[in-house]
Amino acid sequence: MKVRYEFVNGEISEIEVDDNLGELLVDFDRREYNNDHKETRRHISLDGMEYEGEAFLSSENTEEQVLKRADMACLLRAMEALTPAQRELVRRVYFERESIAAVARSEGVNESSIRERLRWIYKKLKKFLE
Repeated sequence: MKVRYEFVNGEISEIEVDDNLGELLVDFDRREYNNDHKETRRHISLDGMEYEGEAFLSSENTEEQVLKRADMACLLRAMEALTPAQRELVRRVYFERESIAAVARSEGVNESSIRERLRWIYKKLKKFLE
């Protein structure tokens, strides 16, 4: 039986071997192929994840993202301490960017009363955020 061997430099050599040895070499090649296939299908190569020469490049700072999430979690816990009316006022003024004058008009009160409510909300939030 002839066995074909390819060297790293691309050179190919064929040699004549005993049939038993040839079958053994073919069996070894098959087992090696199966083992490599079994291992590589469960894992991803980091080289395969490279994109335009920059592996895992992120335009955002991971530490900054973690800190923002922690700050947001603290703010959400503090917001739970507010009454529903206070949460609604914060939502309208800060998240929907509604002006204080517009909020005052819709509630039929003076702007100063809305500003006073916001001042109390600041105090309450500050207590929870310290």
